Amino acid sequence: MQHLIRYGLILLGIYLLGIMPAIAQQKTGDSSSVIHILHADTLNNITRDSVQLARFIGNASFRQGNTIISCDSAFKNGLSNQLDAYGHVHINQADSVQVYGDYLHYEGNTKMATLNGNARLTDGKVTITGPQLEYDMNARIGTYEQGGRLVNGQSVLTSRQGYYYADTKDVYFKYDVLLVDPSYTLTTDTLLYNTDTRIATMVAPTTINDGKTVMYTTSGYYNTETGYGNFADRPTIVDSASTITADNIETDKTTGFSYATGNMVYRDTAQKMSLLSNYGKVNQANKTILATQHPLLILEREKDTLYMVADTLFSGILGKDTIPAVPAKRTGKDSLKLRDSTTMIRGKDTTGFARRMQMRDSLLRIDSVSVERDSAGIKVKVAVDSLRAALMKDTTAKALAVKPDSAGARLPKDTIPPAKTPRDTINIAKTPKDTAAAIAKAGKDTIKLSKDSLAAKKALPGDSLALRPAADTTKKDTTEKRYILAYHHVRIFSDSLQGVADSVYYSSRDSIFRFFRDPVLWANDTQLVGDTIYLYTKNQQADKLVLQPNGFIVNEAEKGKPLYNQIKGNIITGYFAGSALDWMHVDGNAESIYYVKDDEGGFISVNKSLSAIINIHFTNGELNKVVFIKDPEGVMYPFTKRPKDEMLLENFKWDIKRRPKSKYELMGGVGTTK
Repeated sequence: MQHLIRYGLILLGIYLLGIMPAIAQQKTGDSSSVIHILHADTLNNITRDSVQLARFIGNASFRQGNTIISCDSAFKNGLSNQLDAYGHVHINQADSVQVYGDYLHYEGNTKMATLNGNARLTDGKVTITGPQLEYDMNARIGTYEQGGRLVNGQSVLTSRQGYYYADTKDVYFKYDVLLVDPSYTLTTDTLLYNTDTRIATMVAPTTINDGKTVMYTTSGYYNTETGYGNFADRPTIVDSASTITADNIETDKTTGFSYATGNMVYRDTAQKMSLLSNYGKVNQANKTILATQHPLLILEREKDTLYMVADTLFSGILGKDTIPAVPAKRTGKDSLKLRDSTTMIRGKDTTGFARRMQMRDSLLRIDSVSVERDSAGIKVKVAVDSLRAALMKDTTAKALAVKPDSAGARLPKDTIPPAKTPRDTINIAKTPKDTAAAIAKAGKDTIKLSKDSLAAKKALPGDSLALRPAADTTKKDTTEKRYILAYHHVRIFSDSLQGVADSVYYSSRDSIFRFFRDPVLWANDTQLVGDTIYLYTKNQQADKLVLQPNGFIVNEAEKGKPLYNQIKGNIITGYFAGSALDWMHVDGNAESIYYVKDDEGGFISVNKSLSAIINIHFTNGELNKVVFIKDPEGVMYPFTKRPKDEMLLENFKWDIKRRPKSKYELMGGVGTTK
């Protein structure tokens, strides 16, 4: 009997030791892995595949720690601690995370839940849906690998795989990621998104499209709520007309500004303009850009691309009501009075002929010139001052009856007999040897030019005033026009033109470059100086040049020697043929010094003159002929007898050291941070 009592006490002790851990687990609650039954309308015990199962039917609910599981029906395997729930499955984890589905397989020991059929997970702010969801209640991580969708406010993200971290509110999306927001869309292959801060972090090539601009990046982050982003690894922003790329770009949608740092490249595709710098500030709403730290502007042209550098470059869009500033037309006492209505045309247009007829007598005051074309030919009408009409009576009738040639555009060469070159016109390129002999024979005596050497009755040479076509204003251009501002230490380079200035303004509306404060330009071997310089371009090429006031033209009579051809005046207007200077018109107080050569290129004389107007003609970019108009006077010295101390005009300067040598010289600073 005592032995029986002893064995009974031992068995009782073993039993108590076995049930005490279970009691302890029930008291501790959250740390327990036991699935407790809270409620069921019906309970059945069944055996399936030699496994004892408890079947719960109707409003079944279970508890494990701080998690409540409810469903329509369920099977519980007490041995493996597994639960299979069916119909209206709901998991409530501490009132923080709610998970729903049509079917649940739950591993009680690992606390891993797998839901199928209308699976959904939400934390009150974010909802994740998919055909299948897995939720780790220990790590509080929700996962879908068969496609899913996340909704956060008005933002919707979809991907093939997704991982939701409930504690940190981070979601990691993989494969075919698409984020759709009312104000933008984001596509990528991999994305990290925080549902609390609503910040998207890019770790793969990503595209952000807001309808107006498209952003391409491989790394960085974007606040989808505020529209602020910071992107690295050469991101690119593209809009309808421009592209910006840099090592790093910050963009702020609320202000409309983007900040590019490191090797920025801004390109306006419509204007074929590129701007390179180490720092740029872009207003994408107003389409403006401010570039500093070695900015380089490239204006692409079919034949002659222009490069410009400065301390600071700014570019923007001209408003519809913006009126571009144009050079003021000066009509001094000795200036030719040209009507604004006279169209300046060279070549096949007959208005060029009308303008030359207007120049026929510089002493005549012409009120207007018009050209009419009919079946009989071309008629030119000239209206003059009534006091001087008598001077034109006998000359215009014979000179103006002209007919077009077979092309219907050019005037016959024999219509007007060629005028003799006035005594004050000197061909620089080809002066015969006998002229050199005559000058040498003169010795110390100088050749003086008469003041009245250009009589009113003598016609000017036909090429003394070739005129340019005005811009065609009949076509309406809806393309946005851009302007450019360059500040301090401006340098430009193209194959046909180089220059320096303190500041430059350019408008694509009138295609004029305006150079301010000590500007100097070089066209071939000719230096051009003025207080302000206006460079007109047409069809993406240099067309006309205006130096005003205090225009000054200099070129070397012979390279490497201090011998300079010089011309100065109040206003100097130059015209280009192709990419080279064709001729220039000096208006007002025109002075000149130039060296005359014989056929073999030897110097024979130096001409120093003063006139109201001078025309200079170039051949292949070199000085060829000088024509004096109205009140010329001057002195021609034999080359060996020239007064060397008088061979420089007032305010002369030769700034060849400032001339940019190549485009690579301008590019040298790009990529270097100050």
